[in-house]
Amino acid sequence: MDLRGKRVLVVGLGKSGVASALFLQQRGAKISVSDAKSEDQLRDEIPLLLDHGISVETGQHGERTFRDQDLIIVSPGVPFDVPQLVYARERGIPVIGEVELAARFLKGHMVAITGSNGKTTTTTLAGAIISAGGRKALVGGNIGTPAISFVAGATDDTWIVLEISSFQLETIETFHPHIAVVLNVTPDHLDRHHTFANYAGAKARIFENQTADDFAVLNADSEPCVAMAAKSKAQVRWFSRLKEVAHGTFVSGGKIVWTDNDGVREVMPVSEIGLKGAHNVENVLAGVCIGMLAGIGPAQIRRAVADFKAVEHRLEYVATIGGVEYYNDSKATNVDATIKALESFPGGIHLILGGKDKGSDYSVLNGLLKERVKRVYTIGAAAAKIESQLRSAEIVSVETLDAAVRRASEAATPGEIVLLAPACASFDQFDSYEHRGQVFKDLVRQLAVRKQERVGSGVQRGGK
Repeated sequence: MDLRGKRVLVVGLGKSGVASALFLQQRGAKISVSDAKSEDQLRDEIPLLLDHGISVETGQHGERTFRDQDLIIVSPGVPFDVPQLVYARERGIPVIGEVELAARFLKGHMVAITGSNGKTTTTTLAGAIISAGGRKALVGGNIGTPAISFVAGATDDTWIVLEISSFQLETIETFHPHIAVVLNVTPDHLDRHHTFANYAGAKARIFENQTADDFAVLNADSEPCVAMAAKSKAQVRWFSRLKEVAHGTFVSGGKIVWTDNDGVREVMPVSEIGLKGAHNVENVLAGVCIGMLAGIGPAQIRRAVADFKAVEHRLEYVATIGGVEYYNDSKATNVDATIKALESFPGGIHLILGGKDKGSDYSVLNGLLKERVKRVYTIGAAAAKIESQLRSAEIVSVETLDAAVRRASEAATPGEIVLLAPACASFDQFDSYEHRGQVFKDLVRQLAVRKQERVGSGVQRGGK
């Protein structure tokens, strides 16, 4: 793909937008950038681009900016159906995403992982498994490092392991992973995709350009995933927590096993998985499947899984204070993720819910709330909707995360759990789910400090 002298517009200044703009300029393209955010909101990104001579439009997407471009690169946070992009496509201007741009330049073996939940854990684990096998693995995509940043360091022997979102899959054309994985598909992002069928269709695009030489890894316990298999040209490999599969990974007699045309091989005991929750057994099954397809030996996979720790903001243990355990699952940005978090604990849960609504139905939580949750603390813009749909638990409306942590800590008793699993996006009150999770952890640590100070002062008083 020759970019020299081409007029290229980058729309959206997230990590991938900045990385794309710099990459394109290095290859001789004439770059401009447009973002609807204000100049003040983009104060960290703009100086770097200006230093490289890249013009930046802020506060709007001007129609004139989109005219006469040879190519438009759209960031995943920008809806594909905004009028300016529709206008550009009608004029015949190619509109692709950063992942598609990267795919046209990347060398090596590509593994792409998507799903409603578990993407980050599985992607990180898959990278660890491949590295344990002595291969060079670069891990990124929708987490951490944009795919375009790997172009310079990737060789034919490199394994590129990418988390891929439905937003990124909307804008692919030639994107072609050797191993493509769909972990699960449950309602999410309906505020953007509008229908579940549209959302599932976007996820299925991960297999679109695969051939019979590639592998499609799918969850045999998920009906939408099973439906995708019939449309794939790749060799299908399954993973299942609940039943035996003909080709892939499953649980048998408390052990994870791999089966293919060469027979059945034991990989590891389920008891060696250090992550909480049945959903993480599924994530490990998918990771083991990827490892076996990548040629990593069972002993190396077992070691990598046993050493693997929970990814930050994903059912992450924070602290125990006064006998109460605090868990940060800020990445639980949809209802299904919150269900999986609740299923990881037997009961006594003080649950913090809320944020920016994504068109979700919160009423499906009622059964688990009745079984396992003592109180729900609602925060953010979605609080009123959540409260209107919940019937099975005491609800405390607190508005902010700070107030939720404080009220939950006052109410919880030893042996109980305070759990942030909000079932919503974070953008009403926070910059990202990472920001929300970090604030939660900071608040919990402040509680611990105050607890220690009270204990210390009590000891001093008792000694007088």
